[in-house]
Amino acid sequence: MLQPVLDFAIRLYFPILGVLALYFFVLATSNILEIRKNTKPAELIDGPMVSVLVPMRNEEHNVEICINSLREQTYRNYEILIIDDNSTDRTLELIQKMAREDTRIHIYQGMPLAEGWFGKPYAMQQLAREARGEILMFTDADTVHSPTSVSWTVTNMFTLQADLISGFTGQVFKSFGETIVGSLLFFMTGFIIPLWMNKFSKMGSFSTAVGQFIAIKKEVFDQIGGYEPLRHKTTEDVYLARYVKEMGYKTFFLDIKGHIQCRMYPGYTAAVEGIGKNIYDFFGKNPVIVSIVAVLVLLFLFLPAPMFFVSLVRGSHWALNFITIDFIYTLTWTLLFLDRQQPWYYGFLWPCIFLNLFYMIIWSWFKTVSGQGFYWKDRLVG
Repeated sequence: MLQPVLDFAIRLYFPILGVLALYFFVLATSNILEIRKNTKPAELIDGPMVSVLVPMRNEEHNVEICINSLREQTYRNYEILIIDDNSTDRTLELIQKMAREDTRIHIYQGMPLAEGWFGKPYAMQQLAREARGEILMFTDADTVHSPTSVSWTVTNMFTLQADLISGFTGQVFKSFGETIVGSLLFFMTGFIIPLWMNKFSKMGSFSTAVGQFIAIKKEVFDQIGGYEPLRHKTTEDVYLARYVKEMGYKTFFLDIKGHIQCRMYPGYTAAVEGIGKNIYDFFGKNPVIVSIVAVLVLLFLFLPAPMFFVSLVRGSHWALNFITIDFIYTLTWTLLFLDRQQPWYYGFLWPCIFLNLFYMIIWSWFKTVSGQGFYWKDRLVG
């Protein structure tokens, strides 16, 4: 009695699964081509003032390599503004030493966290108030810049006539755990957002950003109120791009991996906490939407992998269907990893990536609704 029911369910399941797998492959491929087409090489070495803004909180291990890379730029007209966001380690001491060696570096002491604000948006809002540049270039303390990163920023802002640009930096993964969590950055453009729609629609949902690098015109930043409308967001980077787009400005998501490198998190636990804190917020803290997403991830993204082995062991004729779906998913992830200059065989990790995503969705939801929140940089957020 049970077998006919299962066969009927699978007959309904496969058409949906097949359409989704092909859609994801086409979406990922088109987004890779769209990003490459829009991205311009670094050319300009002089032009408008650029303010490079770096928020820092307990970054003593990243300070020197990040700031030294920013000091060695081919672009001439820029300043480096750093805010020490109430660090409890040697961050302030180290940046003060570097500022004494370079007059382009300006240091600001962060104010106590204001009510209703999360730490990073508040730090960047304070930095932006001090900036003299026509272009604000926000970057994280764990990034390492090539000498052309500022030049690349100005070139793309001008060539594309953009109001805001962001994009993929080069990701450094040093462990299996970092890889399956950090690669979720590619999930947005591989499985969710059709970037080519960004040029035809004013909907913010077709625009995105990664906080490791965001450049925005100062006048646009001021006109939208800066980070004030996003003061209580842990995914302030994505929401900034959406908000700028919805306000009628021009945004682009580009490829900056040749100019900025970043190792986001030192290990699996830190990666889960760092990215996981953003997931529930990304879906608007809506439990219904999050529940639906969690079920869809489990059924349509993870399940095809174990179901192939189950059907193979049972000698089921569905094994061929499942291996076809698995092949398409593997090909999609392989293209995404190759485009990000990662080893091709990482493409076979997708079952681990999706299963871990399911776990992180549940974890993010529980930490939020239970009131525990997330501790990041020794500060409670979420």
